[in-house]
Amino acid sequence: MKKKIVKKKKVIHKKMVASRAIKVTSKKPVKPIGVVTHYFSKIKVAIIKCKQPVRVGAEISIRGATTDFKHKIISMQYDHQPVAVAKKGQEVGVKVGKRVREGDEVFLA
Repeated sequence: MKKKIVKKKKVIHKKMVASRAIKVTSKKPVKPIGVVTHYFSKIKVAIIKCKQPVRVGAEISIRGATTDFKHKIISMQYDHQPVAVAKKGQEVGVKVGKRVREGDEVFLA
């Protein structure tokens, strides 16, 4: 009696996409460092409630339903006094370049 040896073949399915490659990246989920609680349109200042410490000079990203831009913190105030670092739980005023809305989330960029 002859024994047949059957080798299993690996079948690799490739997804072909016309003229572009699909790049899958696995990034860690980003947690917001704060939330916009108020916006003063005439002076373009956003009041941000901080969930983590933030420094002047840090680049932040503000995202919301109609908002999505990056901004470098140049000026930050707490109780009408300039501060260099906003502590966790503080509400600070940050001068921004574009309009933001209440509820927009703030991330480190």
